[in-house]
Amino acid sequence: MHNKQSAPVAITRPVSKTITECELTHLSRSPINIKKAREQHKAYEKALESLGYSILQLPAAHDLPDAVFVEDVAVVLPEIAIITRPGAASRRPELKTIKPALSKYRKLDGIKAPATLDGGDVLVVGKTIFVGLSNRTNGAALARLADITEPLGYFVTGIPLKKCLHLKTAVTQLSDEHLLLNPEWVDAKLFDGYRITEIHPEEPFAANVISIDNHVICSASSSGTAQILRDSGYEVVPVDQSELAKAEAGLTCCSILIQ
Repeated sequence: MHNKQSAPVAITRPVSKTITECELTHLSRSPINIKKAREQHKAYEKALESLGYSILQLPAAHDLPDAVFVEDVAVVLPEIAIITRPGAASRRPELKTIKPALSKYRKLDGIKAPATLDGGDVLVVGKTIFVGLSNRTNGAALARLADITEPLGYFVTGIPLKKCLHLKTAVTQLSDEHLLLNPEWVDAKLFDGYRITEIHPEEPFAANVISIDNHVICSASSSGTAQILRDSGYEVVPVDQSELAKAEAGLTCCSILIQ
């Protein structure tokens, strides 16, 4: 039986003791201050709470370095939750605890081998599901997602990526008609028909934001992009994520949002 939600829920997980051993693809390893990372993660949860979300924190998983990045293990739609099969094998044990948590809110389906899918590569805008074809997500995942979601009225389309870890590193939604994008990492022409706002050119990671109503949670280090968003009529909520950014994290990585 799935719960009737009185308020939207954000599923999170604490920063693990082993975060310093996280997977890295594009960044060189640099020291992460775990105490500071945990303080920043608490401030991130508070920002979500301030915008109406109740926090459901999963148990810490100290043996799984990347476990704080819960976004990658599930894709949640209004009709269903899809358990992914992360591209990094070290992350697949994270699935065990996400299934019972999500089953309270949605019917579950899943991605099966040989498909690999990270939730960070999935951008749902209205009834369109954009899927980044990255080091972590393959064409078999695209086909599997289409099998699950097209009967529910969704259209699934693949987006080639360059120079970045996940699709949502390069583009996120501000609304169902409006996207925030880094043109160096993803081709804006692939999002024909949408209003595109480009990030500040000196802030390559700034496209990863969380938009809730007219508020945008934005990295505190992206002041130029924050001003662009304010000029576009959004209320900006800056959050410092400097420590987890060393683990290639963006703001969307650290929560699964359930409407």
